[in-house]
Amino acid sequence: MPNPENLFKPLSEGCFKKMIYSGMKMLCMSLAFIFCSTPAISAEEKPVSETGPEVVILLHGMARTERSMRPLEAHLAENGFSVINTGYPSTEETVETIAEQHLAAMVEQCRKKNALKIHIVTHSLGGIVTRQYLQNHALPEGSRIVMISPPNKGSELADAFHKLFIYDWLNGPAGQVLGTGPESLPNTLKPVKGEIGVITGDASFNPLYSWLIPGPDDGKVSVESAKLHEMKDFLVVTSSHSFIMRNNKVLKQVVYFLRNGKFDHESESGRL
Repeated sequence: MPNPENLFKPLSEGCFKKMIYSGMKMLCMSLAFIFCSTPAISAEEKPVSETGPEVVILLHGMARTERSMRPLEAHLAENGFSVINTGYPSTEETVETIAEQHLAAMVEQCRKKNALKIHIVTHSLGGIVTRQYLQNHALPEGSRIVMISPPNKGSELADAFHKLFIYDWLNGPAGQVLGTGPESLPNTLKPVKGEIGVITGDASFNPLYSWLIPGPDDGKVSVESAKLHEMKDFLVVTSSHSFIMRNNKVLKQVVYFLRNGKFDHESESGRL
């Protein structure tokens, strides 16, 4: 993998560096387009009016909203689950604050409604928020977690871009702690208890990002980085990071794991 620091050396070092600098300017513009084209963050938390014995909390990814999880919300509801799908300020607050204020509030609402099992299904950053929450809390027995494309070992993109103003502006404090170094947040969180399944993709539509990411990736997170030591099962599907939570195969596999504690490796819904 190329050293990201070499991408930011002074222009005076030669024509080649000027070319790299120009390329990075274009990359920053693409970053702005990618993140700013997503809907505005919604921090409004809708109250839990009705819940069944099994509730699924959905946590969207960075710079996304609950709308990105609506296909999954609908599929879970069709399969008999009560679903909590609310937005949270992913680009405005720290991972710790999101976990202790927003996710904790969702879980507490479910407890007050006497939910017997509280499952959590996450996309991207939502997986790190959940791991942070479980450092100090526990879910009811029998609860399960499915993480979709989580940067469990950090993100090489955070390594490369975290010093850029536009990256910090677009991604906020949470984006600054998602590197791959040993001191990064994903790599300092302690193992968590519970049945955890991880789904990630290996299809990328961004060659620049994939150039920075070692091995197969989904355009944002490498397959290797998605893995978690304490996970019960792991699945790779052909999908990109931005749309994997809408993938029909993924929707089916999420339900299968919540019901069985494992993925359906025998079906055509995914592969190892």
